[in-house]
Formats: sequence, structure tokens, C-alpha cells
Amino acid sequence: MFVEKNLKIMNASFCLEKSIHAILYVANKLDRKDFHKIFKVLYFADINHLSDYGRTITGDTYIAMNDGPVPSCIYDIFKALRGDGFFQSEAQRFSKYFEVHDWNFINPKMPAELKYLSVSDAECLDASLAENASLSWDEIREKSHGYAWSETERDRPILLKDMLLEKGNSDDYIEFVTEMDKLKKISLSV
Repeated sequence: MFVEKNLKIMNASFCLEKSIHAILYVANKLDRKDFHKIFKVLYFADINHLSDYGRTITGDTYIAMNDGPVPSCIYDIFKALRGDGFFQSEAQRFSKYFEVHDWNFINPKMPAELKYLSVSDAECLDASLAENASLSWDEIREKSHGYAWSETERDRPILLKDMLLEKGNSDDYIEFVTEMDKLKKISLSV
């Protein structure tokens, strides 16, 4: 409960259970299971899902860090498992799903439970895996430095509007999605 409450304070849209199972879904299908690769596969799945369906899969806020977009809450969970995160006291709770080794590699401990992922979630995760799983660290870093990342000051949140612009969505659609996101955040914060 501590984690959900604090994650909701940090990011009202974040979906903890869905994110855990999205991570497991991705990590179980990757050869190289490092933070960077997982973050980028999730980012491209989230940006495509946002463009196609008006919402991200994880609900996480992506931060424009030097090496590309990083999902803020998911990174906090990984750091807790590593022993240096905001939720260190909750590391044991997350340790049933995965463990961190060699500082930034994930070892999934179970398969994803698909009941937490919609059909469209799984489709976008699969598409992102197909496009990005074989890319090198440098290639996926370069690919993630698109419009949304470049329009954002380093270490600041990437706006949904910029993610949608990167995908070429219309102004009307961008306005609709961003308004729906605002309404969702208002309803979740009440």
C-alpha cells in the first residue's frame, strides 16, 4: 500500500501491476535484459499505444535523460531492488517478480500474467520487441532521441503532446488525448 500511495502522489496515471507485468513480458523475451533496453522497449510500446489508443500501457512518466527516455516509477522500482532507490523498504515486495544483478540487469523470476495486459498492450509490446530487441545499446539510444526527447530539457518529464507529435498525430487528436489525460489525473487524485 505504501508504494501505490506514493506512486500515485508522484504520478497519478501510473499502473503498478500492469507495469510489473509489462516489464516481465518484455524481460522474458529479451536476450539483453538491462535497464536501458527494457526502458526503451517500454518507451516505444508506450508511445505507439498512446498514438493508436490514446493511453500508454504503463501510465508512467518518461524523463528525458542523457541516454534517452526513462520511465520514472519503473526506474524507482529497479533502483529499490538494486538497493539505492526511493522505495528501498519495498524491495522485498518487488523481489518476487525480478531481481537486479550486475547493477543494471534484470532477471525475471516468473512469466507475465497476461490478465494485467490488454490485447492492444501485448500487441504494442510485441511490435516494440520486434523492432528494438536486436538493436545495440548505441542504436536504441540514438533511436530514442527523437522529437519528444529532443524537445524536453534533460532530466525533465516528456510531455504526452510531444510524444504524439513525434508520431505525427493531428492537433485535434493531441488535444483530445491530453485533455483525457488531465481528466484522468484529476479523477485519480480525488
